[in-house]
Amino acid sequence: MNACIGRRAGGPTRLDCVFAAYVIVTAVTILANGGIAVADLASARFVLANMDEVGVPRPWLPRLAVLKGAAAAGLLLGLLGLRPLGIAAAAGLVLFFTGALAAHVRARVFYNIAVPGAFLALAVAAVILAITVQAGSL
Repeated sequence: MNACIGRRAGGPTRLDCVFAAYVIVTAVTILANGGIAVADLASARFVLANMDEVGVPRPWLPRLAVLKGAAAAGLLLGLLGLRPLGIAAAAGLVLFFTGALAAHVRARVFYNIAVPGAFLALAVAAVILAITVQAGSL
């Protein structure tokens, strides 16, 4: 990635650098959402406590876990070449975590709002980079 910072003639193109960023950001987004989907499915104590605090009904947990897991799988398929599916998965995560932030604000739970904020930032970065790579230009 350092080659992308001080690019020289004959070095990586701007699109090469964007593709590298896309792969890295998307991989981190896959790992983060896959990990939290597993924590959701395991009914981890911190997940249940957070849901109770922000007022999300516990029976929703398996469905929310499946959504996160499906999005992680869609992002992976996007990395493997089904870019439109990856874009759709990332866009779905943007909507999902926008809703999570709204739930935190509605419940006035701000001490840990950075967590859904970080997931949202990853999803936004993934969708922007995926669209840029799909378009093939900057």
